[in-house]
Amino acid sequence: MSCVSGLQESVDDPRVVLYTRAGCHLCDEARAVVVEVCGTVGAAWREVDIDVGGAGDAAGGASDDLVARYGDYVPVVEVDGVQQGFWRVDAARLARRLGR
Repeated sequence: MSCVSGLQESVDDPRVVLYTRAGCHLCDEARAVVVEVCGTVGAAWREVDIDVGGAGDAAGGASDDLVARYGDYVPVVEVDGVQQGFWRVDAARLARRLGR
């Protein structure tokens, strides 16, 4: 799954990447936080299902690589390629990171 939102950033290079997987209730909660914060600051974001992966994800790897890297930690949020958190996304921290 790939969702991109925001107009100030290029959709090919969103600042925020949210790694998720289907059936993950924490991923649903994290997505809501990312939607709210990125919508407020106008930042583009992308969601990557680690079980599907794909060429469009920030890591550029196959789904096996994504599962190995993030499988025990989803949801994982990255800002500008730097991991900012996992399991629970802190809205205030995400907003601060995007304010730079």
